[in-house]
Amino acid sequence: MICGAEYGLDETMYVCPRHGAAGILDVVYDYDLIRARLNRASLAKNRDYSLWRYLPVLPIAEPHLVPPLHIGWTPLYHAHRLGARLGLPHLYIKDDGRNPTASLKDRASAIAITRAREMGWQVITAASTGNAASSLAGLAASVGLTTYIFVPETAPQAKVAQLLIFGANVIMVRGTYDQAYDLCLLASDEYGWYSRNTAYNPYLSEGKKTAALEICEQLQWQPPDKLFVAVGDGCIIGGLWKGLRDAYALGLIERMPQLIGVQAEGSSVLARAWVAGGETVEPHPATTLADSIAVGMPRDAIKALRAVRQTGGEYITVSDDEILEAMRVLAREEGVFGEPAGVAGLAGLLKMRQQGRLDPAERVVVLVTGNGLKDVQSAMRATRKPHIVEPTAEDLRRLLQKLTTATGA
Repeated sequence: MICGAEYGLDETMYVCPRHGAAGILDVVYDYDLIRARLNRASLAKNRDYSLWRYLPVLPIAEPHLVPPLHIGWTPLYHAHRLGARLGLPHLYIKDDGRNPTASLKDRASAIAITRAREMGWQVITAASTGNAASSLAGLAASVGLTTYIFVPETAPQAKVAQLLIFGANVIMVRGTYDQAYDLCLLASDEYGWYSRNTAYNPYLSEGKKTAALEICEQLQWQPPDKLFVAVGDGCIIGGLWKGLRDAYALGLIERMPQLIGVQAEGSSVLARAWVAGGETVEPHPATTLADSIAVGMPRDAIKALRAVRQTGGEYITVSDDEILEAMRVLAREEGVFGEPAGVAGLAGLLKMRQQGRLDPAERVVVLVTGNGLKDVQSAMRATRKPHIVEPTAEDLRRLLQKLTTATGA
């Protein structure tokens, strides 16, 4: 991404040897060769409704080593109710909280686990605010690999519970996600563990890109005009961009949608860099309830900025209150329960719509990256308290009268 150098699989495992951790790599394919095996006609006949339907354009040599859990081909809902409310009749919601460990990160972990098994690794590690960690732990458990997971002490209890129940060795760091990330890289090098770290292992984007391929296929290869997604480290939006480029290079789509990156106001390093121009980012402490995008130093900044610029998209920031409102709106209008970071993309859409910057004729997709049960505490903040009654018909009657009077129902 920086110098344009190319390396064979036997020349480097993770990053560009010239630039170290800053030299994040892309996997390069022979599209002319792949086009004969992966095209609209072949996919129409394919009954494998998982991310592995795109195997010809994934870096997997031994398909029998993929994890057994069903990953990918998550639902794309036409959001009729919410779209009518917003005046956006062509609004769609992609719910990636339906993956095995309830987040999009399962797509990346599936590739990392398979690559580790192909190379004979028995121990795999990652740093995460929660979703990447629980994803790795769950998928590793399904194939019997040992995991060491580094998380900041502030990681939500629900995500830590997933790690523990899957049998991961959880190392809780008294510090930020960025500090946990650095410690994980050090441990990976010192103890010889395979690293699943974002913006370090080049194969993770290959899993994340399958969400973009699915969206295009589920829309009958008519890509959206805009695709909204939450952004923290920048790895997901970079992966979506890779998937769209693959689809375009293979002739599956004829145009590229605009990628709209949404960041929390308290974690907006990339949004500020996008406004400033160039590819230089200035680290800044992250403060947001959306833990999955609470990143002070985005590790995949270059790809994340190029993804937006080269698709004619933009970055937008939203407050924590706007994120909580998006949780309520999505759940009550469409029945989809997303965690704070998972619905930040919708918060960005709601803000742009309020600003009058969305064309009703546009086809728009919002990618929900994680399930709301990942962060129950925030969900409780986003809604009202339950009603409490005595176990009598009289008390229930009084409550219902009060409620119907208040709502006019």
